[in-house]
Amino acid sequence: MTGPRTSRYARDVAVVAFAQSDHLRRTDELSEVEMVMPVLHEVLAATGLKAGEIGFTCSGSSDYLAGRAFSFTMTLDGVGAWPPISESHVEMDGAWALYEAWVKIQTGEADTALVYSYGKSSPGSVRDVLTRQLDPYYLAPLWPDSVALAALQAQALVDAGETDETALAAIAARSRADAANNPHAQLRGAVPQGDYQVRPLRTGDCPPVGDGVAAVVLAAGDLARQLCERPAWITGIDHRIEAHGLGLRDLTDSPSTRTAAQHAGLFDAPVDTAELHAPFSSQEVVLRKALGLGDTVAVNPSGGALAANPMMAAGLIRIGEAAARIHRGASDRAVAHATSGPCLQQNLVAVLEGDRA
Repeated sequence: MTGPRTSRYARDVAVVAFAQSDHLRRTDELSEVEMVMPVLHEVLAATGLKAGEIGFTCSGSSDYLAGRAFSFTMTLDGVGAWPPISESHVEMDGAWALYEAWVKIQTGEADTALVYSYGKSSPGSVRDVLTRQLDPYYLAPLWPDSVALAALQAQALVDAGETDETALAAIAARSRADAANNPHAQLRGAVPQGDYQVRPLRTGDCPPVGDGVAAVVLAAGDLARQLCERPAWITGIDHRIEAHGLGLRDLTDSPSTRTAAQHAGLFDAPVDTAELHAPFSSQEVVLRKALGLGDTVAVNPSGGALAANPMMAAGLIRIGEAAARIHRGASDRAVAHATSGPCLQQNLVAVLEGDRA
């Protein structure tokens, strides 16, 4: 039926289902549980599995967005209180929750995993909230927000001759145009660049603020083929981190992304699709260089984070979107990327492949 894929791990693990909510500017009428529950039902229905048949559940979210400690425990109501489950949580984007679930399956302690993540950015100022991830002694007291820091990175790229404002506008326009075919995207079609937020970044170069949820199901070996006609096999996954201090790194490059890609086996063969977690247009320039992506690669065909950037879920969505293209036969080998922290501080790279006929 299909030929073998190359695998560097003890167990073959695949994404067998992906679901996401519509990403909206505000969801004032919905609690986190009410946001999460329909997406969890949808992703489980795609596999035919029931909650009690899932071996491990892992979620990603941020208490800083919710404004209360241990907020993730409330959304477990969306998973179900019975039967008892093996569960964990990461205070990170859901891409890192997927990594934990993948490790759990590699150990043999589970054959399936449900991974979900969510974020409601609308209740407060996400630009101010994200200052809390900065160095608490030197940077955080200055309150530089996420857009200002991204603008520093963009200006460094312009000064180095690696991009200009026209090229950045073209990235933003392409992303929103591609999102026209994505019914879940928050911004679709032609979106004006608008005024400067912080030079050289205009409104169109920055991600929308909104709320959203994503979920995937992982499965191992032959079970994955039973649950999905064409599983998206995770043939490589790795994540790396760079120095916390912005002055200690070259903002025009991302060595952590490159190192993660090397350990994930990205450079062993060409890819046809790249879903990059680049919330700012300038960050796509950095990631393309770090991953060595040529013009033949379809970059962010879903529209990417410039079309929908639900905090704590946008990275998991990149993996899910890449997997979905493999599921429907639109891609054979894809790379998915997730980031966290200011100016691409932490980076995760996953390589996904479909079975070859």
